[in-house]
Amino acid sequence: MLVTDRQRLREDIAVWVARFGARRSSLIPVLQEIQAKYHQISDHAMQVVADHLDIHPVEVYSVVTFYAFLNEGYHGKFVIRLCRTVSCDMAGKSRVARQLENDLGIAFGQSTKDGKFSLEWASCIGMCDQGPALLVNDQVFPAVTPEKVHDILQLCRKSFGPLAVHQANHREARQ
Repeated sequence: MLVTDRQRLREDIAVWVARFGARRSSLIPVLQEIQAKYHQISDHAMQVVADHLDIHPVEVYSVVTFYAFLNEGYHGKFVIRLCRTVSCDMAGKSRVARQLENDLGIAFGQSTKDGKFSLEWASCIGMCDQGPALLVNDQVFPAVTPEKVHDILQLCRKSFGPLAVHQANHREARQ
């Protein structure tokens, strides 16, 4: 039997709802799982989540569009977020931003054609004393310089997967 993408999505959502519980407090964890596996949260996914959690689809849509780490549109395997606070701006954020755009060949708000990288702004990463700060998936990179951008991107390219940056850093720390 051929399983469609929508059916697979429905099955995955059912598993995640069973894991986190069929209650409103499970909304963000379920959405994060969808984002991690599918790299986007489609209208269909939002409707299925709303049905499982017995909430209005508008509530799901509101959460997806409010939080920067949840996205309706497709995002690359590596989502790179650069902090755009005043403290990171004063620490050289604009030079880091230009380097990222040059190295990836895309502007902020875009994804590379190969689907590996997406470039976004973040309102705050919480590293104000170590800016400019960069977040690649769930891995924080403090005190980023234009020179460090190339190394960070190479780290991503070396190992490709949802936890690749974290795993690569963990391997380097053990060596």
